[in-house]
Amino acid sequence: MSALSVGLVQADTYWHRAADNRAMFDRHLDRLADVDVAVLPEMFSTGFTMSSREVAETMDGPTVSWMLDEAGKRDIHIAGSLVIEDGGEYFNRFVWATPDGLGATYDKRHRFRMAGEHEHYDAGSNRVVVTVAGWRLCLMVCYDLRFPVWFRSRDDYDGIVVVANWPARRQIAWNTLLRARAIENQCFVVAVNRVGVDGNGVGYRGGSAVYGPVGEILCELFDREATATVELDIESLEAQRQAFPVHLDRDRFELPEEE
Repeated sequence: MSALSVGLVQADTYWHRAADNRAMFDRHLDRLADVDVAVLPEMFSTGFTMSSREVAETMDGPTVSWMLDEAGKRDIHIAGSLVIEDGGEYFNRFVWATPDGLGATYDKRHRFRMAGEHEHYDAGSNRVVVTVAGWRLCLMVCYDLRFPVWFRSRDDYDGIVVVANWPARRQIAWNTLLRARAIENQCFVVAVNRVGVDGNGVGYRGGSAVYGPVGEILCELFDREATATVELDIESLEAQRQAFPVHLDRDRFELPEEE
């Protein structure tokens, strides 16, 4: 199992302008060389909007098609979330596009009620772990980060990929929770946030980063548009787990079915 090369794309998205965002992210992808995975922010085609019915696309729509086309053309995996209508329901859906087609989707489980997301989007019900080059990656969207029980490692992943529109006024929580998820699960955390100001006047300060299994910062993009590439080393991860095997003492539990 080799190292995994991950590209982070931190950008200021155009409000409700999917075509412009696709073109913009296309240019950012051109700046990433020789990556296995490129990660875009949450709702990268629209910004974090509650106008789900106005901006939603389908899985056959132009943005998912763009992700699949770019993944195939560039021979990489592309990750990011967007607004999807599926069977009359609306989801903040994390799409995992592979060079061979659609690899997986994860519907955001924890909807951000302080912005009314729970009133405009349906909740996901399944945790999703994808594989790439032998690596196992758990998919997470923004507010999910505050709910560690849902994503507690069951020895079933090596890293977490988080896409977000996390506001600047809660930046300290973003930084702290990312590090906590890495430490408690002894895994890598790859997190991509946006910058700029959205159509609701909410400001974002980025802070996209990669954390290692002891909480060390391997990369941080701070508060401006930027891209970065980070190599994740599986040997260092396995060595840390063997030297400090806290996972052997983890609590065993199952989440009850929602009523």
